[in-house]
Amino acid sequence: MVQEAAEPDRSGTPAGLTIRVDADACPVAVRFTLERVARRRRLDLVFYIDENHELYPEYGRVEQVGQGHDAVDMALINDVANGDLVVTQDYGLAALVLARRAAAIHPSGRVFTDDNIDRLLFERHLSANARRAGQRVTNPRRRRTADDKSFEEQLLALLA
Repeated sequence: MVQEAAEPDRSGTPAGLTIRVDADACPVAVRFTLERVARRRRLDLVFYIDENHELYPEYGRVEQVGQGHDAVDMALINDVANGDLVVTQDYGLAALVLARRAAAIHPSGRVFTDDNIDRLLFERHLSANARRAGQRVTNPRRRRTADDKSFEEQLLALLA
């Protein structure tokens, strides 16, 4: 059952703030944290997925878009407003979010900022070049409980 978010309470969270989630690859623990925090603070919560995925959150709503390269990213960035918070693993999407004067956070808890996004995009570029050249690239490490805790701490700090 999907519930719409109500007006924010007096918790200090900006009125009108919406949490938008690039949910195609969002870890389940992050989704549950987002639902719990958004419900408690009465924030709008929107999960963006493509038509190849299904998602039935207990809180928030789902925007399902057509399939295609970056279809979810384009739908999300078209909806984002100044002051929103976006959860994404995609550095390119995070750069677009920052340009829209919204906040962006990685599911690991890393907060994307104007100070770190250029370096992250450059590192992504170097890794892509290395892969195309046939170099081996290490796989990302498994998600740990510390990642979940870091995400929640940074999320709450951004909402404060």
